[in-house]
Amino acid sequence: MKEEIEIQSIEKEPVELAQVEIGIRRIKPFDIDSWQPKTELGRQVKAGKITSFDELFKIGTKILEAEIVDALIPDLTTDLIFVGQSKGKFGGGKRSIWRQTQKKTKEGNKPKFAAMAVVGNKKGYVGIGYGKAKETVPAREKAVRRAKLNIIKIKLGCGSWEGDPTGKNSIPYVVEGKCGSVIVKLIPAPKGSSLVIEKECAKILAQAGIKDVYSRTRGHTATKLNLVKSCFNALKKLSEFK
Repeated sequence: MKEEIEIQSIEKEPVELAQVEIGIRRIKPFDIDSWQPKTELGRQVKAGKITSFDELFKIGTKILEAEIVDALIPDLTTDLIFVGQSKGKFGGGKRSIWRQTQKKTKEGNKPKFAAMAVVGNKKGYVGIGYGKAKETVPAREKAVRRAKLNIIKIKLGCGSWEGDPTGKNSIPYVVEGKCGSVIVKLIPAPKGSSLVIEKECAKILAQAGIKDVYSRTRGHTATKLNLVKSCFNALKKLSEFK
């Protein structure tokens, strides 16, 4: 069977940022005084010995508390990605932020819910997380917490040699990410091109602060989880030396 190929080019209608930002919620202000850190890194952050998130990358210590990210990056916003499908009218499916599964037992069906969240400050910091629970609210909270623990810093750049070289509207060079059979290729775009990419991936790029980008995808892109993870893996390569 031939591999399914999907190409998103300039001719495709771009995703406007106004559409991407629908549903974005700002995280409540973090009260650092009432926080009781459980790790040595958390105690250093609360004591003021570490004042920026860039210092954590230099140290290389793994973040185990989501409150560390709240304290160092106070302007984070969160959004949920449509990774599930709910029943619609006349047998049709409707996109949903909840991915529901069921386990059949002697007592009956036991449902579980999963959600995927993306957090970022639109200035180069972005992270995604996947959480599962028996109810919807705990699954969402777990996804947001894991997204904070997986946060990374990416490099922004100008998408055209004709534009301002100090601009931060796109990515500096072409990167490619893979998860499963899905391959996502991100290409720099000039100012005004918008996000020419699938809508759920556009949410991740918007949270990172990317405004213009071209893309090309290959593989079974209908699997949203692999598609989103491939896009995030591509963004990780922006922090590598080139």
